[in-house]
Amino acid sequence: MSRLDPAFSRVDPKRSGFYTWRIENMQVVPIAKEFFGEFFRGDSYIVLSIKDTKGGPLDCHVHFWLGNDTSQDEAGIAAYKSVELDDLLGGAPVQHREVEGHESQRFLSYFPNGIKIKSGGAKSGFHHVDKGIFQPRLIHVKGKRNPRFSECPEIDWDQMNHGDCYIVDLGQVIFPWLGAECNKTEKMKTLEHCRKLRDERGGKANIFVVEDGQEDKLDKDAKQLFEKYLVIRERNKVKGGKEGGDDEVNERQISANIKLFSCREEDGTLRIQEVKPGPLSRKDLLSDDSFIIDNGPSGAWLWIGKKASPKEKKEAMRNAVGFLKKKGYPSDTKVTRVVEGAEPTDFKCLFKDWPQPPPPGKVYTRSRIARTVQTKFDASTLHSNPALAAETQMVDDGSGKVEVWRIENFQMVPLETVHYGEFYGGDCYVILYTYNVQGREAYIIYYWLGLKSTADEQGTAALMAVQLDDKHHGAPIQVRVVQYKEPPHFMALFGGKMVIFEGGKAGWTKGKVTTNGLDYEGPGDKYMLQVRGTSALTCKAIQVPLWASSLNSNDVFVIFTKSAVYSWAGKGCTGDEREMAKNIAARSPRTLTNVFEGQEKPDFWNVLGGKEEYASEKLLQDDGSHPPRLFHLSNAKGFISVEEIHDFVQSDLIEDDVMILDAWECVYIWQGKNSNKVEREESQRCAIEYLKTDPSGRDMDTAIFSIKQGLEPPSFTGFFGVWDRDLWSKGLTYEQLKKQIADGNIPIEQVHENVSNGGQDFNEVPKYSLAELQVASEELPQGVDPSAREIHLLDDEFRKLFHMSYSDFNKLPSWKQKQLKKSFKLF
Repeated sequence: MSRLDPAFSRVDPKRSGFYTWRIENMQVVPIAKEFFGEFFRGDSYIVLSIKDTKGGPLDCHVHFWLGNDTSQDEAGIAAYKSVELDDLLGGAPVQHREVEGHESQRFLSYFPNGIKIKSGGAKSGFHHVDKGIFQPRLIHVKGKRNPRFSECPEIDWDQMNHGDCYIVDLGQVIFPWLGAECNKTEKMKTLEHCRKLRDERGGKANIFVVEDGQEDKLDKDAKQLFEKYLVIRERNKVKGGKEGGDDEVNERQISANIKLFSCREEDGTLRIQEVKPGPLSRKDLLSDDSFIIDNGPSGAWLWIGKKASPKEKKEAMRNAVGFLKKKGYPSDTKVTRVVEGAEPTDFKCLFKDWPQPPPPGKVYTRSRIARTVQTKFDASTLHSNPALAAETQMVDDGSGKVEVWRIENFQMVPLETVHYGEFYGGDCYVILYTYNVQGREAYIIYYWLGLKSTADEQGTAALMAVQLDDKHHGAPIQVRVVQYKEPPHFMALFGGKMVIFEGGKAGWTKGKVTTNGLDYEGPGDKYMLQVRGTSALTCKAIQVPLWASSLNSNDVFVIFTKSAVYSWAGKGCTGDEREMAKNIAARSPRTLTNVFEGQEKPDFWNVLGGKEEYASEKLLQDDGSHPPRLFHLSNAKGFISVEEIHDFVQSDLIEDDVMILDAWECVYIWQGKNSNKVEREESQRCAIEYLKTDPSGRDMDTAIFSIKQGLEPPSFTGFFGVWDRDLWSKGLTYEQLKKQIADGNIPIEQVHENVSNGGQDFNEVPKYSLAELQVASEELPQGVDPSAREIHLLDDEFRKLFHMSYSDFNKLPSWKQKQLKKSFKLF
């Protein structure tokens, strides 16, 4: 194998991770996390995603992204280095070729706030940011789910169309322009992005929402500024919505169009030959060869057999691109490379049959962590065996000293030990873990952020973690933990008894004088927990609504009441999950009553308020061959077009549209409450068309269920994990968000007068690099106070010095950012 590029040295092929690199001067350069999702159209990038899968090997995907203005040399380096990265990961990753403006939905799903495509390239990309000079720009916002934010070459009406949204960004004044034919998601994402830009600028940027055709309604001063860049009487240059292109770009082709080609090396020459049209069978793929599956404009797949020649493997991607050119397909047609034994779900679904894997044993035998846990966990071996520590994501068994604080009123409030392991989704916590390594103390600081906690609480938690780190002279490791994304070691600190409750401050009430004069009330006398995980390393319990419809045949649930504790085990749960439920139940002194699905007595159903239908279908269990898939459906082009949603959750269901949940044995049509009449009336026909156009050759008699938003049966909700009945009612409407943004504006006469000329950036003080500030006082840049150099340090460099993420730092109020900088004497 060729020598590994140093840029890939931090990739651990045995654990989850997400990485991005850019090709700069023909070298692979890592991108900092705070810039993930930002791409320059003059460059080429490599993106690697490694994810855990329940009961299976790690799910690895390598994407190389090519900007429209990237050089052929850079594109070649990106493709070549992707192969090198593939070798590092044992040949298991799926490789994807991504082209600007035609990115796959899987790629876009990595960036839930959308990708940002900027003009220029590596050499010029950050120049104006570093120098504190802001250049006015026009940002194009396009896409229904994960929109693209692309910088236009110039601010001009002829760059715009009525079907999309745009942002005229002047630094201290921001004009979101909403096309008359744009979709609701684009509107909301545009306004949310503008609000984020304002927050990054200390809240000092004004936002004026401009509706397409209503530009004259801007107030006098705002209109005058807007017209310096876009003269209203010239808006007739704006293109029609159809000229801007469709938002849905993934088209399913009928099975008759799919074709299989063999790619075989003969006498040193690679020969491509048609094998057969679809539908295809797994038996058509031979391990001795490589194959190209031509799915028309939907793209091409390369399948590499285990016994394929080295040349076939190495040249596969280049040959596939050449194949597409010969077929006359557009240069942006998608190309995806997979290897035998590591095929992703969307590849398997091109075939009418795909053999099921062997049934798993007591634990998920292919999971490295589970295999380690089956034997006695010997923490003493971890420091002498780094490979094992990396494989289990553990530094020890969690038996060291644990201290926990909850964030309250910008302070850390210590928890009583009896409540360790209890977390509320509306709060933030700081945890200090002290353990022994070869006779010396070592530390880890975790700060846990609840999904419903406020930005102030999250910022304070990050700040407190930094101060706690400073108290221990920089020795601790700092770890940011987001609710539901807890690493194994974090959960091990609580001995398999970690619980996440709903709510936040409501869990604390004045009462008995305990810690800081507060008494912990807890979740109440009656509540239910859904237990997830297969060992003490991965186990946690999540509070779900106390009613029978919350049950799921694939899990274990623990119900607490004043007089009893029940453990309900679904037919699809594992023995390890039942064992973990016992640990969770041990938090109560009451006797545990074990209840098995199908053997419940009346008193059990009475506790849940009566028996109800719940998620119990056999098809909820993934057999490895046909797992459930969610699609976003549209007939905007006059024919069926679908877009797959990867790693879907409830929030992926779009209120404005119709979705299809393909459970293989049946198909669900979900109608969003704001979907249009045509889509609702045509949804049955669309579902039938979906079955007809499935390349795997589906049974046309497959059952089709039509359901409406808010009336979902548990047989549907069970596919989405924890289902929140109030999810959609909590969100802001477009008008509410628009008003909230307007309420945050300051009087326009207070806006800096040079905003219309680009001028100085929105920061209050000039910012410089560390090297520019580490000089003698007389050599400092003009305007820098020698006694307070810290506040002039670029935010990006400051964050890197103190291991703070972009989001953590920017969630802090501006006064806290300054205070944090002043607390460190760097010079």
